[in-house]
Amino acid sequence: MSNTIDKTAKNFNDNQLFGKVAELIELARRKVATTVNLTMVHTYFEIGRMIVEDEQQGKERAEYGKSVLKDLSNRLTEKFGKGFSVDNLERMKNFYLIYSNQISATPLRNLGNAVIYETSSRKLQSNEDHSSLISSTPLTNLENSDKTIVPIQQKVSAELQMPRFQISWSHYLILMRIENPQERSFYEIECAANNWSLKDLNRQYHSSLYERLALSRNKEEVMKLANEGHTIMKPEDILKNPLTLEFLGMDEKDAYSESDMEHAILSKLQQFIMELGKGFLFEARQKRFTFDDKHYFVDLVFYNRLLQCFVLIDLKTDELEHKDLGQMQMYVNYYDRNVKLDTEKPTIGILLCKKKNNALVELTLPKEANIYASEYSLYLPDKQLLQQKLTEWLHEFETLAED
Repeated sequence: MSNTIDKTAKNFNDNQLFGKVAELIELARRKVATTVNLTMVHTYFEIGRMIVEDEQQGKERAEYGKSVLKDLSNRLTEKFGKGFSVDNLERMKNFYLIYSNQISATPLRNLGNAVIYETSSRKLQSNEDHSSLISSTPLTNLENSDKTIVPIQQKVSAELQMPRFQISWSHYLILMRIENPQERSFYEIECAANNWSLKDLNRQYHSSLYERLALSRNKEEVMKLANEGHTIMKPEDILKNPLTLEFLGMDEKDAYSESDMEHAILSKLQQFIMELGKGFLFEARQKRFTFDDKHYFVDLVFYNRLLQCFVLIDLKTDELEHKDLGQMQMYVNYYDRNVKLDTEKPTIGILLCKKKNNALVELTLPKEANIYASEYSLYLPDKQLLQQKLTEWLHEFETLAED
């Protein structure tokens, strides 16, 4: 008997040791992969910088860039193998041009309270302002260049506030296609914060996540999206306009019930939670509560750990009506009075409907109500249309501010 116990204990200890070692190795591999990816991104940025600066010096020569890149591509490919085609070198050049004002400064040499930086002789002589650009050329290349000593407090602190590269080169290849700098910054922040895969980034971009969040906010909060990403501080922050549910695989042309939609959501719960946004935890479907001998059911119940409150969702496959708002108000009141703890924030109610009437919502509900109506779409939205709506909305907001 004792031998069996000893053997069981040994197996348990061996499994524990194996688990710890395996976890450490996996962590190390992830760190190595991350380091390699980021090193590649910074290397491509520097290659882009060198190409741009070299082109600036030879800009008067006809077809300069094309011939130089072709020669550079052939020589790099001969020495290092694949990855340095003319097209790829063009991408590195564009990467530098797009992100040159976002790379944080890297000290070339610490000298007490000062740092050596390259001066304007290394900056681009173009129409674009590159005054904040700091190069990271090795010291060996600065032997004969003009140098300036700049106090750390005055120069480094400002540069370190700039965003640093945090995602892979493959992600940046997608981001570089986005023309709007604010939109591009938003997706970069969200990629890094949420560890998005390439598939995730593509889906969020084509679902117009930036535009949908922006259309649910005021102008100041739109700028926050570009600088901070999607932050959850208050109930309105979780809203999107509309909620895109193309992953459900449902066809708007076919007749479907609220029950059908609920089943489809539960079968794709992970994607649905990702579409809802940050901090959501699923609790229940068809949550029942009873009073006055009558049973009531909430379609979907979630908890948002960032807002520290329950989020009740009722599905409506038709146009929103007055009675739907009254019913959700009852659900929210019940949860606030009978379910939520004193330490938790007020319950949020969301009516997910095919078509909403903003005037109806505003007239029916008190201003302080934590109840919102959000439309859903079973197809990816028309991105150009949403961009146009956002432009018009921002223009309208600026006009009202001026008046």
